[in-house]
Amino acid sequence: MTASTSIILSIGQKIGSHKVLVGEALMTRYEHIWKMDRPLTAMAVILPETTKDVSHILACCHDHNQPISIQGGLTNLVGGTETNDKEIVVSLEKMNLIEEVDKEGRNMTVQAGTILADIHLQAQANEMTFPLNFGAKGSAQIGGIISTNAGGLRVVKYGMTRQLILGLEAVLADGTIVSSMKKIIKDNSGYDLKQLFIGSEGTLGIVTRAVLKLVEAPRSRSSVMVAIESYSQVIQLLKHMDGGLAGRLSGFELMWNNFYTRATTAPAQVRPPLPQSFPYYVLIESLGSDYATDSLRLEELTEQAFTEGIIADAAFAESEQEMEWFWRIREDVHACVSQFQNDQHFDISIPIPLIGALLENMTKQILELPEVTGLVTFGHVADGNIHIIVGKQNTDHVLTTKINAIVYNPLESIGGSISAEHGIGLHKKAYLHLSRSDAELALMKTMKVAMDPKGILNPGRIFDL
Repeated sequence: MTASTSIILSIGQKIGSHKVLVGEALMTRYEHIWKMDRPLTAMAVILPETTKDVSHILACCHDHNQPISIQGGLTNLVGGTETNDKEIVVSLEKMNLIEEVDKEGRNMTVQAGTILADIHLQAQANEMTFPLNFGAKGSAQIGGIISTNAGGLRVVKYGMTRQLILGLEAVLADGTIVSSMKKIIKDNSGYDLKQLFIGSEGTLGIVTRAVLKLVEAPRSRSSVMVAIESYSQVIQLLKHMDGGLAGRLSGFELMWNNFYTRATTAPAQVRPPLPQSFPYYVLIESLGSDYATDSLRLEELTEQAFTEGIIADAAFAESEQEMEWFWRIREDVHACVSQFQNDQHFDISIPIPLIGALLENMTKQILELPEVTGLVTFGHVADGNIHIIVGKQNTDHVLTTKINAIVYNPLESIGGSISAEHGIGLHKKAYLHLSRSDAELALMKTMKVAMDPKGILNPGRIFDL
């Protein structure tokens, strides 16, 4: 019996062999939802159903120095879910229970495998909302969302995932369960240990359960799509809308012409609400308490912006169906990705005033590369987070590195970040030094060694030890 077989058998005996997949059973598994045609490479896939299961798995792997790859909804875009034949995959998909909705305390207790869309539905059924929202909500699991500190479409109003977690439970590399499932907002009793696991990409422990902060469901939602001629006017509009809506601005999504045109032209299935001839498009969302008053205020502010020459054109969403139409343009990123044979993704943070000129320069340099077939840019400009997707003739490493250099190298001098909300994973770790100082990296590695001394948790993610 090989060592790997012994480990897998030991895990099966402890938690149940039906929770362990090996051999041909792995042929139906995959490492990413966009790569479902490629079978998963791994020693085994383990499907725990409880936190105790996870504890048993990690204790066994720790004893045998067995590397583990942790998977959730498989929507990660930085290689975080990629595996090899020396790793055991731990998938949290069966830990998908919504354990409690506390209406009076305005929180929800969930297991890590719960899909974000299901959380939304349960909150809605209780007249509340969990405000975190993004395009992959139908697949992304809350454990992965927490582990990457995901952002999304409403960060400008509600913040990142980090701001929406009240309590957390995680399992350390040696199987120790650390549970702080408190429902309180204020707790200054020493270190806030849950923050160690939020955004650490499964390298310090496996998140198993969480208490989510809910807010009262807004009674109204209003949206307008506007067309703009210059980036300076985008900033003017942001200040104009944020000030005029007095805390009700919940979304301010910027789309460059290259994204908007592809997202509203066949084979994309959504038609354009505004002509495809403008350099910039902004999709604005306001959440409030009275639709008549709130929509009228949004219209007044938009008309004022038009009169002052800030915007060139606008289209109001007059119904829930039109609102879904507008937002589908922004959320259905795959409609653009599918038009590129090979796609390279970027998720960066830039100081808001610098975005226009920097992206113009990056775009020019990237499109000058003969192997590049196209490019789209879009993002949550109100928080400085911009996404770039590049289409290429091939996946040659030299070409990939050239494009990485164009996007990442300017960020160091301006205080930007190579990752706004997607994490580092395997793909970005060579560039982490552009966003973090030597002292910061040293402290990160000290924490990793202290909490996972054998380096078994998501090895190689974020940095190499």
